[in-house]
Amino acid sequence: MQYILVLEDDTDLANGIRLALGNDELSFTLCRTIREAENMLRQRSFDLLILDINLPDGSGLELCREIRRSTRIPIALLTARDMELDIVAGLESGADDYITKPFSLMVLRARIRALLRRNTREAVSEYCKDPFHFCFETMEFSKNGRLLDLSKTEQRILYLLVTHPGQILTREQLMNHVWPEGTEYVEDNALSVGIRRLRDKLEENPSSPQFIKTIYGKGYVWEPSSL
Repeated sequence: MQYILVLEDDTDLANGIRLALGNDELSFTLCRTIREAENMLRQRSFDLLILDINLPDGSGLELCREIRRSTRIPIALLTARDMELDIVAGLESGADDYITKPFSLMVLRARIRALLRRNTREAVSEYCKDPFHFCFETMEFSKNGRLLDLSKTEQRILYLLVTHPGQILTREQLMNHVWPEGTEYVEDNALSVGIRRLRDKLEENPSSPQFIKTIYGKGYVWEPSSL
């Protein structure tokens, strides 16, 4: 399943996109305002963003620029304007594609598939940077040649961190990855416990972590500069 956020204040259009294109492989989340979209982005991760430019509480261009400061998630801008300067402004703001209204759903589906294919990376099965060697396929993990015993929860946390080096991952993003079946029955401190135990096994000094760093008020990051 791939997850797509659509930021569009035209409710009929947004619902039409979800009804026409949603299936077992694509799940659409709809937002009407920039504030709603920002809140949703803090709660979970997406594979593609489709942003309208003219919104009740601001410009999709500004949101696009803000998102680009921290992630390379594919972004398509959706707007009624098709002047060349608007297209240039959209692409320079960091967008990967520019779709002008009106459009056919067939064209939109093709654009979505192209963007998702462009973003698809081969599943990372191995991470090998001194002093670590993590093989997620065989579930063998070591530091300086010494084997580490990691729980399933610790493995999932580690996988998301090392496959997004230097990127701040929120608690919500980590929890949705670690417990994809739902977090409503997961204890509030379960993630903190998992992070602490992982640090105990990976860090020389867990109280002053060199690799899994806390960004207060935001989340956690695997710091590649420490490698």
